[in-house]
Amino acid sequence: MPAIILSHLSWSAPDGSPVLSGLDFRFFPERIGLIGRNGVGKSTLLALIAGERRPAAGEVRVEGRFAMLRQTMQPDPGQSVADLFDARAALALLERAEAGMATIEELEACDWTLPARLADALAEVELAIDPATPLSNLSGGQRTRAALAAAVFARPDWLLLDEPTNHLDAAGREVVAAVLRRWRGGAIVVSHDRALLDQMDVIAELTSLGITRHGGNWSAWRARKDVELAATQQAIDHAEKEAATLARKAQTATERQQRRDGAGARQAAKGGMPRILLGRRKEQAERSGGDMARRTDRQRAEAQDAVAQARAKMEVIAPLTVALPSAHVPSGQMVLAIDQVTAGHDPANPVIRDFSLHISGPERIAITGPNGAGKSTLLHLVAGGIAPVSGAVRRPVTTALLDQEASLLDAQTSIADNFARLHPGATRNAVHAALARFRFRADLALQRVETLSGGQKLRAALACILGGETLPPLLLLDEPTNHLDLDSIAAIEQGLAAYDGALLVVSHDPAFLDAIGITRRVALPPRG
Repeated sequence: MPAIILSHLSWSAPDGSPVLSGLDFRFFPERIGLIGRNGVGKSTLLALIAGERRPAAGEVRVEGRFAMLRQTMQPDPGQSVADLFDARAALALLERAEAGMATIEELEACDWTLPARLADALAEVELAIDPATPLSNLSGGQRTRAALAAAVFARPDWLLLDEPTNHLDAAGREVVAAVLRRWRGGAIVVSHDRALLDQMDVIAELTSLGITRHGGNWSAWRARKDVELAATQQAIDHAEKEAATLARKAQTATERQQRRDGAGARQAAKGGMPRILLGRRKEQAERSGGDMARRTDRQRAEAQDAVAQARAKMEVIAPLTVALPSAHVPSGQMVLAIDQVTAGHDPANPVIRDFSLHISGPERIAITGPNGAGKSTLLHLVAGGIAPVSGAVRRPVTTALLDQEASLLDAQTSIADNFARLHPGATRNAVHAALARFRFRADLALQRVETLSGGQKLRAALACILGGETLPPLLLLDEPTNHLDLDSIAAIEQGLAAYDGALLVVSHDPAFLDAIGITRRVALPPRG
């Protein structure tokens, strides 16, 4: 049975900070959900398995062939769907053969079944496109589907999938899930998509303490993890209580011995005891005191060791707390009015036509629709990033947009500098206090944005939008859970559930939309 074997595997970032340390693990050919907090090294581990990065120490041994699907795919100019399948030359040969221009040797090399097999592979991901289609003509979701079809088409022993459902609509997510349900080889899937993780056979959790295997899907892991964390915390509490009890007993014993010693000294001062007996008692007191001190020190060390061992079983992470101030949006106040708007980034080819939407008070609205329907375009229109071709947009309140690229951040400066730029009145202490609530403490707040992982960058953008003393009355969120780890998603859900302003949200994560209390859904039609 093929396996992927990690032996004492370590890797460090270019600045020398350790990311992965001494990993020992075996992946077997099953569907494995690789989870962990942002920045812990999940994508790095996939890159090491794929040979795209070299370990700082240890090794990775891959038994069998693999195919990898990356988080983002930027096609080269002129690249077509056929290039994903490495089939351009074979298709060109068939064209020459059909035109009567192939040699006998080339005719013998022709794979006449290739076009039908390519069509079948693309149909498996619900794409009816010609292999000659330029990748630049496809939406991001379509490119992801085509790349997944090519990965499966290669019939590898292992699929390495890095956030395969990011940016996909509901239909696209179901396509990925269906492919994995049919897959009979090994698959390592890095994802924060709870619905997808619920289809895994195994959850592999990567933390700063290492990597651990949990049989079953994400829901089973979550339930078991809650029990394990509660048990570990109980062990820590018990060990700390024992240590405190021993410390009190030691203090009491020391004070009792000091009182006895004092009483003996006072009796000796009165002259009521022979000198030889006084000397013997003094020796006994010193010996007893020394024995007690050594015993107390040993017990204290054992208690502290028990506390340390209990704590070592739990990864200590500063909690992400999102406590938001009031946005002061009274019921009935007009927040947004869009009337008969036609718009698009290319005015000659608008994606939104004759669209109207009114928001009053702290409504929570989800914009739904398939990839390419114009959901992100609509948010940019509301934010003022593009102007309507026709119709009117009225926004009498302040808005803030968090888009998929976190473009409000300057990639060349630090998180703290970005926060200060977006909140000009904030003091240095206020900047660092706000960022600390989003797990950017001390020097972490001084990281340049360009060095952050996708999840860290999105969390930094959320900190810059939600961490100030005042909040905009209308928040525009474009796929806010993409790249975020599961704990961060839960914290953001909790914070947004308490937010009292208006929300306009684009998300394909139904669990997230339910958690933040969406009150209305507005569907954009497929682009015609």
